[in-house]
Amino acid sequence: MNFKIAVLPGDGIGPEIVEQAIKVTDAVCEKKGHSVVYTHALTGATAIFATGDPYPPETHQICMESDAVLFGAIGDPRFDNDPKAKVRPEKGLLAMRKQLGLYANIRPVSTFASLLHKSPLKQELVEGVDFVTIRELTGGIYFGQPQGRTEDGNTAFDSSVYHRYEIERIAKLAFEFAMNRRKKLTMVDKANVLATSRLWRETVQDMAPQYPEVELEYMFVDNAAMQIIQWPKRFDVIVTENMFGDILTDEASVITGSLGLLPSASIGLHTSVFEPIHGSYPQAAGKNIANPVATILSAALMFEYAFKLNDEAAMIRKAVDASLVEGIVTEDIDKSNPSSTSAVGDWLAAYIKNNF
Repeated sequence: MNFKIAVLPGDGIGPEIVEQAIKVTDAVCEKKGHSVVYTHALTGATAIFATGDPYPPETHQICMESDAVLFGAIGDPRFDNDPKAKVRPEKGLLAMRKQLGLYANIRPVSTFASLLHKSPLKQELVEGVDFVTIRELTGGIYFGQPQGRTEDGNTAFDSSVYHRYEIERIAKLAFEFAMNRRKKLTMVDKANVLATSRLWRETVQDMAPQYPEVELEYMFVDNAAMQIIQWPKRFDVIVTENMFGDILTDEASVITGSLGLLPSASIGLHTSVFEPIHGSYPQAAGKNIANPVATILSAALMFEYAFKLNDEAAMIRKAVDASLVEGIVTEDIDKSNPSSTSAVGDWLAAYIKNNF
């Protein structure tokens, strides 16, 4: 097969971790006889400095013309520390999601047997954890209007807005995921307080009879935040709105022992985007110490969801498992004997070439 992949390294550690994902992707394609063409494009702070726009029209066009987007990270402390900045890198990420119609973010959470001791939770709590969060990605408070500040600068406001069709399409995807897994779906909301959450709950209740095999439960977000830590094995598929999903999945990342291990896929109307769930980690930029595994596992999701090639995805996951067993890990996992970012990528690419 022939693939066209848009590469958006972004900011901070983005270029370093994406480079390793490309190494692994190339190794898989070489073994399986696929050809791939990469087209690099600007986004985030890098794009602001070059063009003034965190998601330039040229970048969007490249994404639309590609089969998949491999994305690094967005964020720069020069903007984080300037609350009056009129343009922010994160606006590029939101624009990309909106313009590509990426209404669903899929974030799988599973533990690695060789790293159970690295989790801050007790081993008996995390062993065998395997759930996926389906996060609505283009609605809610991140996109709602009006949004801004009053003229005197003393009051700020954000609007959380959801339409029924937005809830229906994300809930449909979540029900389908549950049908293909353990047939359990948890809908997380704050229906005792928020009108948008009550619309979510009403809509999902109306859809539930279409999926009689799925065990459906409703959970307030504060309760979900506690239970993800106390009993993570009880979850199978979680569906929730944009901001709740953002927070809960970052919380869930600690279960595995490192934020640098969790991938994600953003899918919807146009080209899908594959990215790690972590940020740009500017303190590590250029030091060759960042964990590339989440980005590499995002490439596995790319093979699975964008290209429908499950064997290729499995090759990457098996290589990652092997690297963790062998201790080929970065300093976030093992400070006593860490490998560099590039060394992890090289090892994984070599493993794929030599073992499949």
